Amino acid sequence: MEHSASAASPYEERLTAPRSWWVVSVLVGIAMALILLPFGTLPLLGGLVGGTAVAAVVVSSYGSVRIRVVGGLLVAGDAKIPVSALGGTEILDESEARAWRTHKADVRAFMLLRSYIPTALRVEVTDPEDPTPYLYLSTRHPKRLASALAAVRAS
Repeated sequence: MEHSASAASPYEERLTAPRSWWVVSVLVGIAMALILLPFGTLPLLGGLVGGTAVAAVVVSSYGSVRIRVVGGLLVAGDAKIPVSALGGTEILDESEARAWRTHKADVRAFMLLRSYIPTALRVEVTDPEDPTPYLYLSTRHPKRLASALAAVRAS
């Protein structure tokens, strides 16, 4: 049973925001409460709850992006790319990932990046109809993602 689950979805990762960002959400709520302090207790509480809630929604939505390899597709955020249209992969450590986000970057590339994730995977796009030269995917597990893509390509 475990084998069939891994065959159906060999890789799945949610790019969740770090814990410190949730602390910032509470600090935003406190800041809103302090701004509304001159208007009384009820606005202060509303600012605390409302500010924290809005900041938490923003953090949650930013960290809800997923990378999946399922059904012969690489699903990265809103993009769905057939694995057959992908070529070689390059595992990027922290310094290489930074280089590919900055001076090595190609403006035509698809970049799913999260600044709080230091490592990434660069995947070549081999489809001649697609002008995208490569995909840059922030991932905490670049070796596992590369292995999942290779497994799908081999099957």
